[in-house]
Amino acid sequence: MKILVSGASIAGPAVAYWLQRYGFDVTVVERGAQLRGGGYPIDIRGVAVEVVRRMGIHEELRRAHIDTRAFTFVEPDGRPIATLRPHLPADDEARSGDLEVPRGDLARVLYDATKERVTYRFSDSIVGLDDRSDGVDVRFRSGSMQRFDLVIAADGVHSSTRAIRFGPEEPLHRYLGYCFAGFALRNDFGLSHEAVIWSEIGRAAALYAVGDRRELHGFLNLSLAVPPFGAFRDPQAQRDLVARAFAHDGWYVPQMVEAMQSAGDLFFDMVTQIRMPGWSAGRLALVGDAAFAPSFLTGQGSSTALVGAYLLAGELATTGDYATAFDRYEKLARPFVEANQDLVTVGDATMFPSTPEALERRNRILRQLPALPSDNEPAHWAIDLPDYTG
Repeated sequence: MKILVSGASIAGPAVAYWLQRYGFDVTVVERGAQLRGGGYPIDIRGVAVEVVRRMGIHEELRRAHIDTRAFTFVEPDGRPIATLRPHLPADDEARSGDLEVPRGDLARVLYDATKERVTYRFSDSIVGLDDRSDGVDVRFRSGSMQRFDLVIAADGVHSSTRAIRFGPEEPLHRYLGYCFAGFALRNDFGLSHEAVIWSEIGRAAALYAVGDRRELHGFLNLSLAVPPFGAFRDPQAQRDLVARAFAHDGWYVPQMVEAMQSAGDLFFDMVTQIRMPGWSAGRLALVGDAAFAPSFLTGQGSSTALVGAYLLAGELATTGDYATAFDRYEKLARPFVEANQDLVTVGDATMFPSTPEALERRNRILRQLPALPSDNEPAHWAIDLPDYTG
């Protein structure tokens, strides 16, 4: 069976890994010219750790684990509120395998684990899908056409492959009340192995130093009542929106806004979830953020993608009919996905207070904590993984 996967970030190579392991002929098509490196740190938690163990990549990811030693929270004028150590994995036996790694490192490890047996097709994308009785004819942006047995969309929150079958993305969003800009900037602040978080009502800024690297991850987050859909395809509109919101702020915010204006790697998006009544249509199935983005506020985007990829490929390998496999995948994965999506509510992120009362409450809690609280959330474990290899 020939299967085409759209997207070469996390969910795409993860599902490709399992599909090729089960004997499928897999092609991954990626809009970008090459694998995208860099990106902010991501977490692999709970049952997703067992998935990467079964893939044989846990130890490699453990070597890439980020050694963050302190999180400092500061007032709008830069005065410290509290400096907290992270809740270390060794503090909690249940979390002993949890990982935090740079997003680009996870993408590279997944690519390296698949590149010998999976065909990667860069600088191209899907523009049309025509289901037939014996397959699906795929039209590519490059002008070529090819028939596959199945197509899997793993191309993110704004999936263009999903749009071909399910229409405009706006009705699928559960907007959580925030937008953010992420970018790299020079480490001129003397930071090492730490994160510093600044907060004002409705706005937040963070500088994240991964080890002793010369670059920092910069992050600007703002509360917006209405999602700015019009800015998604206009990078200058994104920069202008963020710059206006932070125009009168102090601390290091002016330097961060200046760096954002010229950043070549600016990543702007709204904080949202994808909520869909079904994750397949005909010979197309969705996985990862294309199907069920939980948002970065949950810290579970990569974990749900890895688990979803494992389940989808496993069901295709063990169920004779693809429609039955798609249905079984969704029934298994949906309770786990929804438990993780439900970890956040609209406009009520503890880390990003949007009212004076919420800001004061958060700061009062921070001053009383000896360390960041354990993240051993039951939702991270809310599924028993089937064993598809037995």
